[in-house]
Amino acid sequence: MARPPGPSVRLKLTLSYAGFLMLAGALLLAVVWVFLLRYVPAQAIDTIGGFVPGRDDLVRAFAPAVAWALVFLLAFGLLGGWFLAGRMLAPLDRITRATRRAAGGSLSHRIELEGRQDEFRELADSFDAMLARLEAHVAEQQRFAANASHELRTPLAITQAMLDVAREDPDRDPDALIARLRIVNARAIELTEALLVLSRADQGSFAREPVDLSLVAEEAVETLLPLAEARGIALEASGDVAIATGSQALLLQLTTNLLHNAIVHNLAEGGAVHLATAAGGDVVSLTVENTGEPLNPGAVATYVEPFQRGSDRVRDGHAGVGLGLAIVASITRAHRGALTLEPRAAGGLRVTVTLPAATG
Repeated sequence: MARPPGPSVRLKLTLSYAGFLMLAGALLLAVVWVFLLRYVPAQAIDTIGGFVPGRDDLVRAFAPAVAWALVFLLAFGLLGGWFLAGRMLAPLDRITRATRRAAGGSLSHRIELEGRQDEFRELADSFDAMLARLEAHVAEQQRFAANASHELRTPLAITQAMLDVAREDPDRDPDALIARLRIVNARAIELTEALLVLSRADQGSFAREPVDLSLVAEEAVETLLPLAEARGIALEASGDVAIATGSQALLLQLTTNLLHNAIVHNLAEGGAVHLATAAGGDVVSLTVENTGEPLNPGAVATYVEPFQRGSDRVRDGHAGVGLGLAIVASITRAHRGALTLEPRAAGGLRVTVTLPAATG
């Protein structure tokens, strides 16, 4: 925003200091006049003991000294005020420079204002924390954009290669080509829809209403029960009524993603998935546990990043596009909740989503 130039804060503070000193000096002179000089006779008096000066004589003798004193106070106020204002506003100057660097794209710079806590240092610390969050968010968005571009390019490249091979093959089978193109196209659509859900959750653009997580869990179980039975996975659900506030569709997507993830990343035989809901105090929770191979705790923390697929987990054609847990994390954040991933001691993963309980 373009603003007309005006006096600096340092100049305003300097003039304020000088004005305060001049006012204090004037008040002191007024006190002298009110309590001393007004009681002195206007004219000089000759007494037996000698000459006693009058009020007029005292004023003539005192006035030049008062004028010089006021001039000194003015000069001292201006110089001292300029110096003190500069010292006080030095942290603000550092904050301003950091703000301009951040506006220019340098998010890695930090103010790191030293000294004891005060208003300026609180502002600097808050600004540093904001820059850290912005830097992490921008890095995440850049990484996500690069990964999304790569993932979206893959089905298109596969389609192009299949068409090129089919064009050069005179004995090509059109039905087989169409079937393969349908599979590749379905994967591209699935990826695009996942990206749209992730974007919608990140923006928080949804209506909020009371949602019973136990009913959401039942619906997700019914949807994925055929997949679990086809893979020989025992799917169990239990729990209490747990009412949160949020989007029914997004919370269903969250639960479905967790269940799908637990089913496809499981043991090849004899696997199990358990889903439970609970309510306690001012929070509700949804927990999904699955059997599986032992997981590396360090790798588990990366599963919520977009397009991260744990190399130590069992996967097949149902493994998805690598956005399942990323969508879960985004939906959880949009509902002001917390997401916890823990490797089970016996193998597999335990995922817990904690959300604020509905009020009223």
